[in-house]
Amino acid sequence: MALQPGSSPLKRPWSLVDLGAAAAVLLAAGGVIWSPKLSGTIAKATGSMVPVTVMVDVRGIPAADPAALIAGAREDGKVAIVIRNQPHGSVGIKEVLPLQRRLVAVQPNGTVVTAADPNQQIFSTLDARFVLSGQGRKTGGGVVFGNQNLKVGAPVELEGQNFRVNGTVTGLQVGS
Repeated sequence: MALQPGSSPLKRPWSLVDLGAAAAVLLAAGGVIWSPKLSGTIAKATGSMVPVTVMVDVRGIPAADPAALIAGAREDGKVAIVIRNQPHGSVGIKEVLPLQRRLVAVQPNGTVVTAADPNQQIFSTLDARFVLSGQGRKTGGGVVFGNQNLKVGAPVELEGQNFRVNGTVTGLQVGS
């Protein structure tokens, strides 16, 4: 193939295949730049990550031995957390507090009487508050924990070696 005078083999028109390949490369580069893991890494590097304490209440979970389950969770020292069906990873357990259910009764004279629920021992259900510690970012809309915006009332799932329970966020403390 002979070249015409004044023409170059490097200059040719763009084909649809060339344009498609260029678009794929740009989309891949954009996905890497805006990926949640990369943004989390950048946040750690810039120092915008702060310690976050998350309190999760678990109520009414049937368990053969709730005390052993709580002791096992304390011994493990960490749980995997899932926020809005998105796995976050492992977070540390500061403490696990057993919660006592209370019965409330209004007396005929108008006074209110409370007592411990005796059914909690008979039916052996797990009622506990998991106090978790991890890293997050404070934003205008709450706390970003595991690339998910986390607020009080958000449903979460906790998973340890011997359990998987659903709970609700009942408290958030930033920087503690």
